Amino acid sequence: MSDNKANEKLLAEHEGKVNIQGVEIALGFPDEMDFNWIGQSDVLEQLLAAWLVIDPKDIPLNPRLVGKPGVGKTTLAYSAAKKLEKQVYIFQCTMDTRPEDLLITPVIDKSGGIRYVASALVSAMIRGGVCILDEANRMSEKSWASLAPLLDTRHYIESIVAGLKIHAHPEFRICVTMNDDSSTFEIPEYIHSRLQPQIYLDFPEAEEERRILRENLPFLDAYILDYVVNFLQKAHNRNENYSIRDGINIARYAAKRLKSLKGNQGNVDAIVQQAIVMILGDEAYIM
Repeated sequence: MSDNKANEKLLAEHEGKVNIQGVEIALGFPDEMDFNWIGQSDVLEQLLAAWLVIDPKDIPLNPRLVGKPGVGKTTLAYSAAKKLEKQVYIFQCTMDTRPEDLLITPVIDKSGGIRYVASALVSAMIRGGVCILDEANRMSEKSWASLAPLLDTRHYIESIVAGLKIHAHPEFRICVTMNDDSSTFEIPEYIHSRLQPQIYLDFPEAEEERRILRENLPFLDAYILDYVVNFLQKAHNRNENYSIRDGINIARYAAKRLKSLKGNQGNVDAIVQQAIVMILGDEAYIM
Protein backbone atom coordinates (compact mmCIF):
# COMPACT_ATOMS: atom_id res chain seq x y z
CA MET A 1 0.00 0.00 0.00
CA SER A 2 1.39 3.45 -0.93
CA ASP A 3 1.94 6.10 1.74
CA ASN A 4 -0.92 8.22 0.34
CA LYS A 5 -3.38 5.30 0.37
CA ALA A 6 -2.31 4.36 3.88
CA ASN A 7 -2.87 7.94 5.04
CA GLU A 8 -6.28 8.08 3.34
CA LYS A 9 -7.23 4.84 5.10
CA LEU A 10 -6.06 6.29 8.43
CA LEU A 11 -8.18 9.41 7.94
CA ALA A 12 -11.21 7.34 6.86
CA GLU A 13 -11.05 5.47 10.14
CA HIS A 14 -11.66 8.66 12.13
CA GLU A 15 -15.15 9.64 13.19
CA GLY A 16 -15.13 13.40 12.99
CA LYS A 17 -13.24 16.64 13.01
CA VAL A 18 -12.89 19.62 15.33
CA ASN A 19 -11.36 23.01 14.73
CA ILE A 20 -9.03 24.22 17.46
CA GLN A 21 -7.40 27.62 17.10
CA GLY A 22 -7.88 27.44 13.35
CA VAL A 23 -6.37 23.94 13.02
CA GLU A 24 -8.59 21.05 11.92
CA ILE A 25 -8.08 17.87 13.94
CA ALA A 26 -9.46 14.43 13.02
CA LEU A 27 -10.73 12.48 16.05
CA GLY A 28 -10.65 8.73 16.53
CA PHE A 29 -13.45 6.29 17.27
CA PRO A 30 -13.93 5.11 20.85
CA ASP A 31 -13.23 1.46 21.61
CA GLU A 32 -16.18 -0.89 21.98
CA MET A 33 -15.32 -4.08 23.83
CA ASP A 34 -17.37 -6.89 25.30
CA PHE A 35 -15.75 -6.50 28.74
CA ASN A 36 -17.49 -7.20 32.03
CA TRP A 37 -15.73 -6.90 35.39
CA ILE A 38 -16.38 -9.87 37.66
CA GLY A 39 -15.45 -10.03 41.34
CA GLN A 40 -13.07 -7.84 43.36
CA SER A 41 -15.65 -5.07 43.76
CA ASP A 42 -13.33 -3.17 46.10
CA VAL A 43 -10.84 -2.30 43.31
CA LEU A 44 -13.71 -1.14 41.08
CA GLU A 45 -14.92 1.14 43.86
CA GLN A 46 -11.38 2.44 44.44
CA LEU A 47 -11.03 3.36 40.77
CA LEU A 48 -14.40 5.10 40.61
CA ALA A 49 -13.55 7.08 43.76
CA ALA A 50 -10.28 8.27 42.17
CA TRP A 51 -12.24 9.73 39.24
CA LEU A 52 -14.84 11.39 41.47
CA VAL A 53 -15.02 15.20 41.70
CA ILE A 54 -16.55 16.33 45.01
CA ASP A 55 -16.23 20.12 44.83
CA PRO A 56 -15.92 22.84 42.14
CA LYS A 57 -12.30 23.28 43.21
CA ASP A 58 -11.61 19.55 43.16
CA ILE A 59 -10.03 17.66 40.25
CA PRO A 60 -10.07 13.94 39.34
CA LEU A 61 -7.04 11.83 40.14
CA ASN A 62 -5.01 9.84 37.61
CA PRO A 63 -4.98 6.29 39.00
CA ARG A 64 -2.56 3.60 37.96
CA LEU A 65 -3.58 -0.05 37.97
CA VAL A 66 -0.69 -2.35 38.79
CA GLY A 67 -0.52 -6.14 38.66
CA LYS A 68 0.82 -9.17 36.84
CA PRO A 69 0.04 -9.48 33.12
CA GLY A 70 -3.39 -10.98 32.52
CA VAL A 71 -5.10 -10.15 35.83
CA GLY A 72 -7.67 -7.88 34.19
CA LYS A 73 -6.34 -4.33 34.57
CA THR A 74 -7.67 -3.11 31.23
CA THR A 75 -10.98 -4.89 31.79
CA LEU A 76 -11.33 -3.15 35.16
CA ALA A 77 -10.63 0.31 33.71
CA TYR A 78 -12.97 -0.24 30.77
CA SER A 79 -15.77 -1.53 33.00
CA ALA A 80 -15.40 1.41 35.39
CA ALA A 81 -15.65 3.88 32.49
CA LYS A 82 -18.74 2.16 31.13
CA LYS A 83 -20.29 2.25 34.60
CA LEU A 84 -20.00 6.04 34.31
CA GLU A 85 -21.50 5.82 30.79
CA LYS A 86 -18.40 7.31 29.22
CA GLN A 87 -16.77 6.59 25.88
CA VAL A 88 -13.48 4.71 26.21
CA TYR A 89 -10.32 5.26 24.18
CA ILE A 90 -7.48 2.76 24.64
CA PHE A 91 -3.91 3.64 23.72
CA GLN A 92 -1.45 0.72 23.62
CA CYS A 93 1.93 1.94 24.87
CA THR A 94 5.24 0.46 23.67
CA MET A 95 8.94 1.19 23.98
CA ASP A 96 8.71 2.90 20.58
CA THR A 97 5.86 5.27 21.53
CA ARG A 98 6.83 8.84 20.64
CA PRO A 99 5.35 12.08 22.02
CA GLU A 100 3.60 12.76 18.70
CA ASP A 101 2.09 9.26 18.82
CA LEU A 102 0.57 10.13 22.19
CA LEU A 103 -0.76 13.48 21.02
CA ILE A 104 -1.29 14.55 17.39
CA THR A 105 0.22 12.99 14.27
CA PRO A 106 0.61 14.84 10.95
CA VAL A 107 -0.30 12.84 7.85
CA ILE A 108 -0.34 13.68 4.13
CA ASP A 109 -3.79 13.74 2.53
CA LYS A 110 -4.60 12.95 -1.11
CA SER A 111 -4.10 16.57 -2.16
CA GLY A 112 -0.59 16.62 -0.74
CA GLY A 113 -1.53 18.82 2.21
CA ILE A 114 -0.95 18.11 5.89
CA ARG A 115 -3.78 16.75 8.03
CA TYR A 116 -3.62 16.35 11.80
CA VAL A 117 -4.93 13.21 13.47
CA ALA A 118 -5.62 13.06 17.21
CA SER A 119 -4.48 10.05 19.19
CA ALA A 120 -6.84 8.04 21.37
CA LEU A 121 -5.68 10.16 24.31
CA VAL A 122 -6.40 13.52 22.68
CA SER A 123 -9.70 12.23 21.24
CA ALA A 124 -10.77 11.33 24.79
CA MET A 125 -9.57 14.71 26.08
CA ILE A 126 -11.67 16.60 23.54
CA ARG A 127 -14.74 14.37 23.78
CA GLY A 128 -14.74 14.15 27.57
CA GLY A 129 -14.23 10.39 27.56
CA VAL A 130 -11.90 8.05 29.39
CA CYS A 131 -8.43 7.23 28.09
CA ILE A 132 -6.71 4.03 29.17
CA LEU A 133 -2.95 4.13 28.65
CA ASP A 134 -2.35 0.40 28.50
CA GLU A 135 1.02 -1.02 29.69
CA ALA A 136 2.14 2.55 30.23
CA ASN A 137 5.42 1.70 31.95
CA ARG A 138 6.76 0.46 28.62
CA MET A 139 7.13 4.08 27.50
CA SER A 140 10.32 6.12 27.70
CA GLU A 141 10.73 9.28 29.77
CA LYS A 142 10.57 11.47 26.64
CA SER A 143 7.02 10.31 25.99
CA TRP A 144 6.02 10.69 29.64
CA ALA A 145 7.33 14.27 29.66
CA SER A 146 4.78 15.27 27.01
CA LEU A 147 1.99 14.26 29.43
CA ALA A 148 3.21 16.12 32.52
CA PRO A 149 0.91 19.17 32.14
CA LEU A 150 -2.09 16.93 31.47
CA LEU A 151 -1.55 15.00 34.70
CA ASP A 152 -1.53 18.00 37.04
CA THR A 153 -3.79 21.00 37.62
CA ARG A 154 -2.94 22.51 34.21
CA HIS A 155 -4.88 19.73 32.49
CA TYR A 156 -3.64 20.38 28.96
CA ILE A 157 -1.23 19.03 26.35
CA GLU A 158 0.99 20.91 23.94
CA SER A 159 1.44 19.52 20.44
CA ILE A 160 4.66 20.79 18.88
CA VAL A 161 3.83 19.35 15.45
CA ALA A 162 0.40 21.06 15.30
CA GLY A 163 1.44 24.15 17.26
CA LEU A 164 -1.49 23.75 19.64
CA LYS A 165 -2.25 23.79 23.33
CA ILE A 166 -5.35 21.69 24.01
CA HIS A 167 -7.16 21.76 27.34
CA ALA A 168 -8.96 18.63 28.49
CA HIS A 169 -12.74 18.55 28.72
CA PRO A 170 -13.90 18.74 32.38
CA GLU A 171 -15.38 15.24 32.05
CA PHE A 172 -12.13 13.73 30.77
CA ARG A 173 -10.65 10.94 32.88
CA ILE A 174 -7.45 8.96 32.49
CA CYS A 175 -6.17 5.69 33.88
CA VAL A 176 -2.89 3.90 33.26
CA THR A 177 -2.22 0.19 33.53
CA MET A 178 1.21 -1.11 34.45
CA ASN A 179 2.49 -4.65 34.40
CA ASP A 180 4.36 -5.73 37.49
CA ASP A 181 7.24 -7.41 35.64
CA SER A 182 10.83 -6.83 34.58
CA SER A 183 10.21 -5.86 30.95
CA THR A 184 9.34 -2.25 31.74
CA PHE A 185 10.92 1.17 32.32
CA GLU A 186 11.17 2.95 35.63
CA ILE A 187 8.65 5.79 35.74
CA PRO A 188 10.21 9.25 36.35
CA GLU A 189 9.46 10.50 39.86
CA TYR A 190 7.75 13.67 38.62
CA ILE A 191 5.35 11.46 36.65
CA HIS A 192 5.03 8.83 39.36
CA SER A 193 3.77 11.48 41.79
CA ARG A 194 1.11 12.50 39.26
CA LEU A 195 -0.22 8.94 38.83
CA GLN A 196 -2.08 8.41 42.06
CA PRO A 197 -3.52 6.43 43.67
CA GLN A 198 -1.96 3.05 42.97
CA ILE A 199 -4.55 0.30 42.80
CA TYR A 200 -3.08 -3.18 42.95
CA LEU A 201 -4.83 -6.14 41.33
CA ASP A 202 -4.02 -9.56 42.68
CA PHE A 203 -5.01 -12.94 41.31
CA PRO A 204 -8.73 -13.72 41.88
CA GLU A 205 -10.02 -16.24 44.38
CA ALA A 206 -11.18 -19.63 43.09
CA GLU A 207 -14.88 -18.74 42.87
CA GLU A 208 -14.10 -15.48 41.06
CA GLU A 209 -11.88 -17.32 38.57
CA ARG A 210 -14.68 -19.82 38.00
CA ARG A 211 -17.14 -16.99 37.28
CA ILE A 212 -14.69 -15.25 34.94
CA LEU A 213 -14.09 -18.45 32.98
CA ARG A 214 -17.82 -19.10 32.74
CA GLU A 215 -18.46 -15.51 31.60
CA ASN A 216 -15.83 -15.70 28.86
CA LEU A 217 -16.51 -19.31 27.84
CA PRO A 218 -20.21 -20.02 28.48
CA PHE A 219 -19.98 -23.14 26.31
CA LEU A 220 -17.28 -24.65 28.51
CA ASP A 221 -17.71 -28.14 29.96
CA ALA A 222 -17.90 -27.99 33.76
CA TYR A 223 -15.15 -30.56 34.17
CA ILE A 224 -12.67 -28.50 32.13
CA LEU A 225 -13.68 -25.38 34.04
CA ASP A 226 -12.99 -27.02 37.41
CA TYR A 227 -9.73 -28.52 36.20
CA VAL A 228 -8.42 -25.14 35.00
CA VAL A 229 -9.53 -23.32 38.16
CA ASN A 230 -7.76 -25.92 40.33
CA PHE A 231 -4.62 -25.57 38.22
CA LEU A 232 -4.65 -21.78 38.53
CA GLN A 233 -5.17 -21.87 42.28
CA LYS A 234 -2.22 -24.24 42.71
CA ALA A 235 -0.13 -21.91 40.54
CA HIS A 236 -1.07 -18.88 42.67
CA ASN A 237 -0.15 -20.77 45.85
CA ARG A 238 3.28 -21.51 44.36
CA ASN A 239 3.79 -17.88 43.30
CA GLU A 240 3.68 -18.76 39.63
CA ASN A 241 2.57 -15.92 37.35
CA TYR A 242 -0.07 -17.89 35.46
CA SER A 243 -3.09 -15.62 35.10
CA ILE A 244 -6.78 -15.91 34.36
CA ARG A 245 -5.92 -14.93 30.77
CA ASP A 246 -3.76 -18.06 30.63
CA GLY A 247 -6.62 -20.04 32.11
CA ILE A 248 -9.03 -18.80 29.46
CA ASN A 249 -6.60 -19.75 26.69
CA ILE A 250 -6.03 -23.21 28.20
CA ALA A 251 -9.74 -23.89 28.60
CA ARG A 252 -10.57 -22.57 25.14
CA TYR A 253 -7.92 -24.73 23.46
CA ALA A 254 -8.85 -27.83 25.47
CA ALA A 255 -12.50 -27.38 24.45
CA LYS A 256 -11.46 -27.04 20.80
CA ARG A 257 -9.33 -30.19 21.02
CA LEU A 258 -12.20 -32.17 22.51
CA LYS A 259 -14.56 -30.89 19.83
CA SER A 260 -12.12 -31.76 17.05
CA LEU A 261 -11.88 -35.36 18.28
CA LYS A 262 -15.60 -35.82 17.48
CA GLY A 263 -16.49 -38.14 20.30
CA ASN A 264 -13.21 -40.03 20.46
CA GLN A 265 -12.16 -37.97 23.49
CA GLY A 266 -10.12 -40.51 25.39
CA ASN A 267 -8.64 -39.17 28.63
CA VAL A 268 -10.01 -35.63 29.19
CA ASP A 269 -7.39 -34.98 31.88
CA ALA A 270 -4.63 -35.72 29.38
CA ILE A 271 -6.14 -33.37 26.82
CA VAL A 272 -6.42 -30.50 29.31
CA GLN A 273 -2.89 -31.16 30.56
CA GLN A 274 -1.65 -31.10 26.98
CA ALA A 275 -3.40 -27.75 26.52
CA ILE A 276 -1.63 -26.43 29.64
CA VAL A 277 1.77 -27.47 28.29
CA MET A 278 1.06 -26.04 24.84
CA ILE A 279 -0.05 -22.70 26.29
CA LEU A 280 2.44 -22.35 29.16
CA GLY A 281 5.33 -24.67 28.34
CA ASP A 282 6.72 -27.93 29.72
CA GLU A 283 7.48 -26.42 33.14
CA ALA A 284 3.74 -26.21 33.84
CA TYR A 285 3.28 -29.99 33.45
CA ILE A 286 4.38 -30.81 37.00
CA MET A 287 1.50 -28.84 38.43
